[in-house]
Amino acid sequence: LHGWVIDNRGKVPPKTKLGEAMTYWCNQAHKLTTYLKDGRIKINNNRVERAVKPFVIGQKNWLFSNTPRGATSSAILYNIIESARANGLLVDNYLQTCLEELAKKPETLTHLLPWNFKQS
Repeated sequence: LHGWVIDNRGKVPPKTKLGEAMTYWCNQAHKLTTYLKDGRIKINNNRVERAVKPFVIGQKNWLFSNTPRGATSSAILYNIIESARANGLLVDNYLQTCLEELAKKPETLTHLLPWNFKQS
């Protein structure tokens, strides 16, 4: 397919749908080649898109945050929740444990980071 696109690209007007598709192919071919050479690479980023979906949906709600501090607090909380989800944690249990641990005023918080957290 790549060879055909390269051979025929000059024969197709660039403003046509086929011409646009061929230009797109030529601009993106290196990504496909990288994907084909390394089987560890995912073909899509659906997981990331699902993770940011709540932010896209809530965008209008956050447009009118009362204060910058409130907006910052919301962003921090959503970051913690999504990081916990991305690390396979039960969010409710994780948050409860974090709050209980924070009340003890530990010297370090690294054990509470989602990727270090040991869920019981």
